[in-house]
This record gives sequence, structure tokens and C-alpha cells, in this order.
Amino acid sequence: MLCYAISIQRARKHQMTAAASNGYSNRTQAPTDEHTTPKSTTIPKNITPDGRHLLKTPFVLWFMHREPGRRVENYESAMIKVGAFATVEEFWGLYSRLKRPNDLPSISDILLFRRGTRPVWEDNPKGGKWIVRLKKGLASRYWEQLVLAVIGDSFDVGGEISGAVLSIRHSEDILSLWNLSANEGRVNLRIRDTMKKMLDLPPNCTMEYKAHLNSIGDGSSFKNTEMYR
Repeated sequence: MLCYAISIQRARKHQMTAAASNGYSNRTQAPTDEHTTPKSTTIPKNITPDGRHLLKTPFVLWFMHREPGRRVENYESAMIKVGAFATVEEFWGLYSRLKRPNDLPSISDILLFRRGTRPVWEDNPKGGKWIVRLKKGLASRYWEQLVLAVIGDSFDVGGEISGAVLSIRHSEDILSLWNLSANEGRVNLRIRDTMKKMLDLPPNCTMEYKAHLNSIGDGSSFKNTEMYR
């Protein structure tokens, strides 16, 4: 829900252990803060005994970079696992040490998915994704807004959202929001409208949708999409 996403943005940013430097993670680790909870305190279900704020589901962050002109034979094996998190504090501990998307080289992808979901079309052929194309220089701001909306469960469509991807390219950057059911028209439109609201997209912004089955068929993420305004 929206209020949950806001709590994520306001939560104190603890530094937690993350993946080693791999071209995307580039900052040194800071010490963690220790928390104690009085024994008489009743702890809410989304609060751990040491005071950390649990997300509804854990997430895994991946990164992939391809040199221009080089073909990736196995997309899944080319991805590097950057880290995983299950609490608000773990998220900020990981996120605060990452390079900003605007500083990444072209043909790079950042992939954020619920734990247990493989960030490839074949993991859920019945799914699809919403696509927003961005002018260069805007990726860092829009990616952060989308990430907070996803981990904060702001879309109010149950577990329909599986993950999000930011693709850094030469002439544009591309946001993708993956969902489980490409044929659920009403749910998909709710996701589209919520995405527009969360990112504060202009009214004339064109959004695109593509089913994973179509991507498997033509081997492309961003060609032959359906256009929506």
C-alpha cells in the first residue's frame, strides 16, 4: 500500500552486508546499528525482534553488462547477483552503496525480483511487462521511485508484480515492470495507472506492454510492443 511505501522512504538507512564489488556495487561497508527491544513490548508482525521492518516478501537484486557488439549466449548465466534483502534496513544498506543508474555504462541492466523468481521470460511465459522509455539523464530518479513502489507493495494487486528492470542503452533508458498474468486486462490496466501515478508520468506519456510469450517468440524485449496512452 502507499502508506507502506512512504514508511520505506522515511525509514532510517542502516548499512548491511551486500555483495562484493562487481561493477555495480562500489562503496565500502559501514557498521550496522544494534537495536534492543524491551521484553514487555508487543512487536508488530512486520517488525523483527531487533526492530527491523520486514518487507512483505524478500527481493534479490541482479546486474548484467554486455560490451557493445558482444552477444550474450546465456542471459541467465550472464547476470551477477548483487545482493538480497528482506527488510527496509537491509534494502537501504544495499541500495546506498550502489552506483547510480546514470553512472552505469550503456548496455547494462539492473534487475529487481521477488526471491524465488528467475528474471527471465521463461520463468513465467504467461506473464508480461509494462515498458516506459526515458530520455537519457532521467533513469536514476525514475528507477528509485519504481523500486520503492515495488518493494513497498504500492500496486495493490496482490502478488501480481514479480519484478522490475532498468535497461541502460545508448540513446535511451527503459523501465520495465514485470507481472504474472499478461491476459488479465483489468489488472494490467490497474498496474499501468498505478505506475503512472507512482512515477508522476506526464499525461501524454506513451506506455508499452509486451507478453513474455511474444518476447520468447521474437527474441526481443522491446520490439513489437503494444502502445498505450
